Amino acid sequence: MDYLCFRALCCKGPPPPRPEYDLVCIGLTGSGKTSLLSQLCSESPENIVSTTGADNIRKYWSRYYQGSQGVIFVLESAFSEDDLKTARNELHPALQHPQLCTLPFLILANHQDKPAARSVQEIKKYFELEPLARGKRWILKPCSLDDMEAVKDSFSLLINLLEERDFEPSRM
Repeated sequence: MDYLCFRALCCKGPPPPRPEYDLVCIGLTGSGKTSLLSQLCSESPENIVSTTGADNIRKYWSRYYQGSQGVIFVLESAFSEDDLKTARNELHPALQHPQLCTLPFLILANHQDKPAARSVQEIKKYFELEPLARGKRWILKPCSLDDMEAVKDSFSLLINLLEERDFEPSRM
C-alpha cells in the first residue's frame, strides 16, 4: 500500500476537496437573504451588496439564473397578505423557468421567531407547493437568525440534492 493511500485511510491526509456549486439566492426585499447569507458565511452584512429583492430588480432575476445549479428562495414568513401574494407570484415563475425547472430548490421560511410567522404547513398550502412542484426536487424549511443550525441543516439538505444530481446518469 502506498504512503498516500495509507495516510488517506487513516484520516491523516487532507480532507477530500469539496465540490463547489453556483446557487442563485432570490426573494423579496426584507425577506432576510443578506442577513442569512452573511451570518452563514461569517461575513459582515456591510460587505455584501444586496440587490436581488428590490422591486425594480425582480424583473431581471432571470439574468442571474444562467449557470445556476440550485436555487435558494428566501421568504419572510411574517409578510403581510399582499407581500405573501407577491412572493408567491415570484416563486411560481421561478419554479417553472426553463433554466431552473430541473434544479433543486431550497425555500427558507425565514423569521420564524416573529409572532406573525406562518408555519411551514401554512406556507406550503398557500404557495400551492405540492401540486406546483410535483416531480421537482424542493425543500421547504423554517429558519431564523436565532437558529443558524437549522439554516445549516437546510443547506446540507440542498447540498445532498445537488450531489444526487451529480451522480445521476447522463441521458442521451
